[in-house]
Amino acid sequence: MSASNTVIRLSDLRKTYVMGRNKVHALRGIDLTITAGEMVAVMGASGSGKSTLMNIVGCLDRPTAGTHELNGERVDALSRDRLADIRNRHIGFVFQGFNLLARTSAQENVELPLLYDRSDRSLDPTAAACKALERVGLGDRRDHQSNELSGGQQQRVAIARALVTEPSLLLADEPTGNLDTSTSVEVLALFQELNDQGLTIVMVTHETDIARYARRVVELRDGLIVRDEPVLDRRSAKNDLTAVEAA
Repeated sequence: MSASNTVIRLSDLRKTYVMGRNKVHALRGIDLTITAGEMVAVMGASGSGKSTLMNIVGCLDRPTAGTHELNGERVDALSRDRLADIRNRHIGFVFQGFNLLARTSAQENVELPLLYDRSDRSLDPTAAACKALERVGLGDRRDHQSNELSGGQQQRVAIARALVTEPSLLLADEPTGNLDTSTSVEVLALFQELNDQGLTIVMVTHETDIARYARRVVELRDGLIVRDEPVLDRRSAKNDLTAVEAA
């Protein structure tokens, strides 16, 4: 495994929260490597540490101990401003609740991350947003406001917003949690398509059926990885959609 294609490398990662006189050991020594082009499902019960892990991987928090490398750069001890720059340039986020601005068009929602882009890139916000919306199949909905879109379309807008900065890593936190089964499979089909195009995706889910669409499953319990294995019976969301439509 070459360093050049390693997107995430965590070594003996630990996170301890101090609450009064008590210490909560959320992560107890995580070793994890994710290479470019993987699609990984992170599973675990409430309190297992998966949310803490995702916050650290997403540069939203820093570990108490251990090392965190993103695209070959050690980021665990960087300043808040530098972490914000890295988040904006390298990581796209998709959340369960979509987090779209109301009474704002799909295009304007997708443009938002570019307003905070302090890198040297010269991305045209309108052109980049239109390209991202086309990529998720919503090029003809760019002028629609959030309340004019279905739940699945809103999540696609959220995915387009995550893609607009051209990140190397997409982090999705329960991305199908607010969607019905059919719409969930549509979103997973899009994830698989993006992953086939080379995008690295890490997805938190508590549903075994959802994890089967990933290429690899990492399960946490009490702040430790208790399972890390490939998905041998991986499902094709595109095939599942075709079967539903034919029924």
